Amino acid sequence: MGLTNQKLIVKESHRARRKATVNFLIDSGAVYSLVPTPTLRRLGVRPHRKVDFALADGTTITRKVGDAYFEFQGEGGAAPVIFGEKGDEPLLGATTLESIGLVLDPFQRRLIPMRRLLV
Repeated sequence: MGLTNQKLIVKESHRARRKATVNFLIDSGAVYSLVPTPTLRRLGVRPHRKVDFALADGTTITRKVGDAYFEFQGEGGAAPVIFGEKGDEPLLGATTLESIGLVLDPFQRRLIPMRRLLV
């Protein structure tokens, strides 16, 4: 697992004009990304289900989940997004990184293109 911060653009879809720049904590050990609910609502992203998540301390929380489009340096991809509640910090997880085609270089603490394999 690696941790660092990076700004990415979030939109409702690839073609959407409305966008927000969000400063994410990148956690390669997290599966999903989280964006504050007010930001997602402003962009027109709507939740389509509720999901239970287990936290590191063993507690379980329930959050709404939808789909958003994420961009970094001109590359983008759609991924599930958690609707963050008060006290939740923006988080970029592995599913979003894979969708964009990025991995976290844990030594340099930066995002780099992933080696894509078709197997």
